[in-house]
Amino acid sequence: MPTSKVYFTDLRTQIGVSQLDKLEKLIRAAGIGDIDFDHKMTAIKIHFGEPGNLTYLRPNYAKRVADVIKFLGGLPFLTDCNTLYPGRRKNALEHIESAYENGFTPYSTGCQVIIADGLKGSDDIEVPVRGGEYVKAAKIGRAIMDADIFISLSHFKGHEMTGFGGTIKNIGMGCGSRRGKMEQHAAGKPTVSAKRCVGCRQCAKQCAQDAISYGEDRKASIDHSKCVGCGRCIASCNFDAISAENDAAIPDLNRKMAEYAKAVVDGRPQFHISLVIDVSPYCDCHGENDMAILPDVGMFASFDPVALDQACADACLKQEPIPGSLLDDNMHAEGFCDHHDHFKNTTPETDWRSCLEHAEKIGLGSRSYELIRV
Repeated sequence: MPTSKVYFTDLRTQIGVSQLDKLEKLIRAAGIGDIDFDHKMTAIKIHFGEPGNLTYLRPNYAKRVADVIKFLGGLPFLTDCNTLYPGRRKNALEHIESAYENGFTPYSTGCQVIIADGLKGSDDIEVPVRGGEYVKAAKIGRAIMDADIFISLSHFKGHEMTGFGGTIKNIGMGCGSRRGKMEQHAAGKPTVSAKRCVGCRQCAKQCAQDAISYGEDRKASIDHSKCVGCGRCIASCNFDAISAENDAAIPDLNRKMAEYAKAVVDGRPQFHISLVIDVSPYCDCHGENDMAILPDVGMFASFDPVALDQACADACLKQEPIPGSLLDDNMHAEGFCDHHDHFKNTTPETDWRSCLEHAEKIGLGSRSYELIRV
């Protein structure tokens, strides 16, 4: 594939020039103004952060991006999809409340918050994956696919399953509905926790395969010989009684995530921004965060999500670990095996390169890039 352009600016500022000013200068230099935003509904995909976590992107960044889009004539909204696991972002009511708690309100960002896969995470659309080897039709939050233009605004950090969470993860995993997330994460099918089940029978109403039955104790059970793993029962349960294990093999998870990202962006105007700051070792989905493993690097932007992730990863690998961080602890532990990779040294079982290799293979973008400093 041809070399892509990735634009970069560091975090140094002068009196009278803020980091938000630098962010705007970056995205304008990277070509966001080349997109025709005129009266176009524009999804800005962002992670609102699980309450209790303090390393998610500040809403100030989202506001500046939204302001630029409005100046260019667009109609922006901030969006994310509900989570598969229990927490405070598993349905739209709690998700929006969490977003507001973390500062993402229409008043602070200048645009609305819309949870793309609806009230319970079941409002999705099946989108074909051209060239997909693992996923033929990705299950994407409907509001994201209804948007005319797609923008990703990502916090680049470590991740306990994918090595790092950057642009492709923000798009691929983040835009999947609850059943879409299940398709990526789970090799098996959902199960019921009898302890949590209250026998409300809402899950059975959503099952098109007649796979759910109830015992004399009124507890639900799932017949895996009938279950097709659609995950709609998970979305229907208000008591977190149904779950699927995150047991997909790491390379398969990464490749599915790349295919989901391709489904989201294929054939539509797109632009991507990634901030390499507060590089925590784990995902912003946690209700807490550990200290950063690497120093802040800067802000990156590109039309190519693969090149953007590669550039951010390369920049991180050039940094020295922060003393006292999880990464530093691991590197000084007895029997340490140096992978010469900060993300793999943080979580050795991860394999982030499998995602970018597969993303390039299926035509999502190029790992070859030219870095242009702004």
